[in-house]
Amino acid sequence: MSVADEIRRKLVEAFRPSQIDVNDESALHAGHAGARPAGETHFRVRIVAPAFIDMSRVARQRKIYEVLSAEMHGQIHALSIEARAPGE
Repeated sequence: MSVADEIRRKLVEAFRPSQIDVNDESALHAGHAGARPAGETHFRVRIVAPAFIDMSRVARQRKIYEVLSAEMHGQIHALSIEARAPGE
């Protein structure tokens, strides 16, 4: 399973989003610090979930980082997050 697939699986399980998009942007960072030749190090996540209602932007990001803590301490070098509640 790819890192992107694992990110998607964990976020779907944790937040039951109405929308989710996980993009591997590692190719855009080739040669930068933390980039590996095989890629799968830099990701952009866009997620819309009812679980984020009444949560601040920072609280949403913290929850996502909690869910992905194992990956953040190993496979993921950079993660860009856009987390919204429905209707935002």
